[in-house]
Amino acid sequence: MENLALWQLIAIALIFVWSGFVRAGLGFGGAVLSLPFLLWIVNDPLIFLPIIAVHLLFFSGLVMLRSSLKAHARGERARPQIDWPTLGRSLAIMIGPKIIGVLGLVTLPNEILSAIIFVIVSVYAISYILNTPIKSRHRTLDTGLLMLGGYVSGTSLIAAPLVVAVFAARVAAHQLRDTLFMLWVILVSIKLLSFVALDIDLQWREHLWLLPAAFVGHLLGEWFHDSLSRKDPVVFYRVLGAALLVVSSMGLVRTLT
Repeated sequence: MENLALWQLIAIALIFVWSGFVRAGLGFGGAVLSLPFLLWIVNDPLIFLPIIAVHLLFFSGLVMLRSSLKAHARGERARPQIDWPTLGRSLAIMIGPKIIGVLGLVTLPNEILSAIIFVIVSVYAISYILNTPIKSRHRTLDTGLLMLGGYVSGTSLIAAPLVVAVFAARVAAHQLRDTLFMLWVILVSIKLLSFVALDIDLQWREHLWLLPAAFVGHLLGEWFHDSLSRKDPVVFYRVLGAALLVVSSMGLVRTLT
């Protein structure tokens, strides 16, 4: 990123603040709701995905630690916060497509991968605008969503809405957030190991200034998460969906032309 203009560096930092906010506030979506904006600045997913992956590992650990401390303070130490049986079954389904997705990431041209990301995000955005999030109530559909989620996670780390559709129906509410974060930790660890094995630059220098930016967003997201449970988030999602749809549509046009 050393060749970027000052305004581009500032914009990237602000987007990572946004990424940290979304990840902590919603429990998912830090990548899917920030990657389209990042690709508008530098149209190369392999620059940003390693940074997003490391951030996800770091902040997932913080969230689970905070959740454990809060449960301990309420005297709920014996109450499991992670649904391990559901997590294990889901990983068994996702791991094959995940590996295929990782291979696709390093073989597809940047333009094709960016176009795939913009299309997927546009679908998510429309579902937010219409207030019709992807839902699953059948095991066959669960399997299909998890397989697709594994593949998308391998290519771009933006599979959260697909996976959440399954987990929200199968995991108890008090376990959902920590179970999802544990899943992200496992999936992202596989991704990072693949990056290392393939000698992809993990952008360690950029973490020195982007990690603090994401931490600011994380703190704001924790506050938002605490208040979100007491409010109706429909309007927030619709505004967010509209912004994402505009950005993704323009990015797709730019990529294809």
